[in-house]
Amino acid sequence: MNPENRTLSVGTLTRVEGEGALHVRLKDGELDSVELNIYEPPRFFEAFLRGRSYTEPPDLTARVCGICPVAYQVSSCNALESACGVEVDPELVALRRLLYCGEWIHSHMLHIYLLHAPDFLGYPDAIAMARDEREVVERGLRLKKAGNRLMDFVGGRAIHPINVRLGGFYSVPTRSQFAPVAEQLRRALDDALATVEWAAGFEFPDLEVDHEMLALSQDGRYPIENGVIARSAGPSFPVPEFTAHVRELQVPHSTALHATLDGGRYVTGPLARYCLNSSALSPVAAQAAAAAGLADECRNPFRSIVVRAVEVVYAIEEALRIIDSYERPARPFVDVPARPGIGHGVSEAPRGLLYHSYEIGADGLVSAATMIPPTSQNQAAIEADLARVVSDNLFLADDELTSLCEKVIRSYDPCISCSAHFLTLTVHRG
Repeated sequence: MNPENRTLSVGTLTRVEGEGALHVRLKDGELDSVELNIYEPPRFFEAFLRGRSYTEPPDLTARVCGICPVAYQVSSCNALESACGVEVDPELVALRRLLYCGEWIHSHMLHIYLLHAPDFLGYPDAIAMARDEREVVERGLRLKKAGNRLMDFVGGRAIHPINVRLGGFYSVPTRSQFAPVAEQLRRALDDALATVEWAAGFEFPDLEVDHEMLALSQDGRYPIENGVIARSAGPSFPVPEFTAHVRELQVPHSTALHATLDGGRYVTGPLARYCLNSSALSPVAAQAAAAAGLADECRNPFRSIVVRAVEVVYAIEEALRIIDSYERPARPFVDVPARPGIGHGVSEAPRGLLYHSYEIGADGLVSAATMIPPTSQNQAAIEADLARVVSDNLFLADDELTSLCEKVIRSYDPCISCSAHFLTLTVHRG
């Protein structure tokens, strides 16, 4: 199956977010190199934040992504409030967590049903899948709609919410206004549990990765909107020490920076969150995970679709818990007066840990900004997984090997950008 001078090319890989290419080179029947080539032009968000008012980054950085804008808003607010020495009221922090639950629900449902499940069921896309599995796809869309509605209710709209501001929100709802949202979430919980059972029935290739795991840890509960940084092969560390451990570097084949954790590759995202925090799942989510065959840890990237489904169960439960105990905050926001300083903020985007840092000058303007998104942190691990999968499956025909590589990439739900959606794959055999 490995004649000399074989070249495998795929012009478009759908169901990923952004533009890139994968180049796999085989020499003398063995793997020679793997490069995940991200060739989109830099977007310069960190550069154009310089010189802007310290109040602007939460709105501006939300435009980095239309799928996880809340992640950017919350990490940004956490960093700026830290720089200004302000602590937000617990009731407002809970409302942020509630908004974030909506984002987890809608983002995970988009990935599970529309981007990833077709890989396991033999369909080219969700539209083709819907012809045979209409009720299944409709279930996914109902769940996504529940997440979108929660984002719209708390954040003002589902895409790039406009109700978030430094110190809290521009307005906060009354308790009675939550009734229809809570009812929709209660119905969604049944759909979420059915999703876990459905995804657990897929056939998963064997792959156990040994990457270090990095995720937040948050006072005995599953981390979402803040926390300390936990790791699987070392002690936790506080957020301000993030860049002392995580370093970004430029590689020749990618316009996106790679990241290392104390010099080694690592993984952030659902697998890392689950491995480091599975004991903090709510009872219903933990029971769903156990019924799906998940142990305390899951290190198979292909099974990340099951972990995401469990996280949706948790997000719905957590949203209902917050709503049930909700009392309208005495004030919608805490004043955040500017002061010179540097602040660091993190949160758990659906795809993993998102770090922000800002330096504010005496004039109240941003003088420096740093954002390290999950996908750039995962790139080295994706390449390592691809190398291992290709090496273990050289006997496969080109189309089968291509399909397997696509599944590896999509298991990480890479958010290369929030614009075009394709990735070119070429394998050179010689």
